[in-house]
Amino acid sequence: MFVCLLPIYTYGQSKDELQALQKQIKQKQQQVAQQLAKAKNLQSDLKKIELKIAKAATALNATEQALKGNQQEQKKLKKRQSDIQQKLAQQQDVLAKQIRSAFMTGNHDYAKMLLNQENPGKFERTITYYQYLNEARRELIDEFLLLGKELTQVNLTLIEKQDSLQNLLDRQQAQQATLNQGQKSRKQTLSKLQSAIESDAAKIEELQANEQNLRKAIAEAERLAAQKPTSFDGLAKLKGKLLKPADGRVRKLFGTKREGQIRWKGIIVEGNAGSNVIAIHHGKVLYADWLRGFGLVTVLDHGNGYMSLYGHNQALLHQAGDTVAAGEPIALVGQSGGQTSPNLYFEIRYKGDPVNPTQWIKL
Repeated sequence: MFVCLLPIYTYGQSKDELQALQKQIKQKQQQVAQQLAKAKNLQSDLKKIELKIAKAATALNATEQALKGNQQEQKKLKKRQSDIQQKLAQQQDVLAKQIRSAFMTGNHDYAKMLLNQENPGKFERTITYYQYLNEARRELIDEFLLLGKELTQVNLTLIEKQDSLQNLLDRQQAQQATLNQGQKSRKQTLSKLQSAIESDAAKIEELQANEQNLRKAIAEAERLAAQKPTSFDGLAKLKGKLLKPADGRVRKLFGTKREGQIRWKGIIVEGNAGSNVIAIHHGKVLYADWLRGFGLVTVLDHGNGYMSLYGHNQALLHQAGDTVAAGEPIALVGQSGGQTSPNLYFEIRYKGDPVNPTQWIKL
C-alpha cells in the first residue's frame, strides 16, 4: 500500500497542474518501489549473515557453558586433592607413631613367652593385644595405599581437565573471531539497508510488510497449536506475576505510534548482547526462525490461547516442538532483524491479539 506524502490539490486546478501532480505521484511510487526492491535484496543478505552469526553465537555459548563446567569440575577435584593430601598426612603421622611405639616396646619372643608361662592369662591378653594392633596397622596401611592411588588418579584427571580447558579456550577464541567478523559484515549490510529506505513512505511500507509477515507467522503458530493442543493452562491467573524475559531497561512502547498509523504491539528490553532470554512461563515452542523485520524469533504456546513472542535475538536455543520451563534460557539477546543495538522485542498475545506486556510481567 503506497502512502502519499505529496500535497493534496483541489478540484479547481488546471489540467496541466493535475498532470504534473500525477507525474510526481508516479515518480514517487517508482522511487518507493525501487527502494523497497533494493531493501528486499538487502534483507535477504541480512538474513544469511544473521543466521551465520546465530550459528557462531550458539557454538560460542555452548563452549562457554563447557568452560564453566570444566572449571567447576577442576574446583571439585582440587578440593578432593587437598582432602586426600590432608588425610594422607594424618595417616602417615598415625603410622609413624605406631611404628615408633612398636620399636620402643621391643620385639616379643612369642616362643619364650609360651615356654615361661608365668601367667597364662596375661600371656593370652598380650597375644590378643598385639594381634589387634597388627590388624589395625594393616588396615591403616591398606587405606593409606588406596588413598595414594586415588590421589594419583585425581592428579591425572586434573591434568586432563587442564588440557581440555586450554582446548576450550582456543575454540572460544576462534568462535569469538568468527562472531566478530559476522558482526562487522552485518554492520555494513545494515548501513546499506538503511540507506536504501530513505523516504518515510518506504519506511512505512517496509514496516507494514514486516507486520504482515509477523501476522502470518503467528497465524501459522496458532494453526499448529490448534492441531496439537497442549495441557498448559494459559496465563490468565498470572497477570502481573510473569517473569521478566531478559535483564535490562524496559521501553514501554505498547500502543504508541511507531511510524504513520502503525503502533507498537510489544515492548523493548534493552539488554547485553549474548545474555539470556528466558521463558516467562512454561510452554511449547511453536515457532523458531528468522523473520523479516524481527530477526530471529521464538514463539511459545502457553495454552488456552496465550502466546509469548521473543524477537531480535542473536541466537535461538530451542527448536519448534521443544517444551521449556519457566525461567529456562530460550535465546540470546541480540540485534537481528536490522537493529542497531542489542535488545529483546517482546509480545504477549491472547487468541492472536496483542496485550500490554507491562501489565503481565514483573518489572
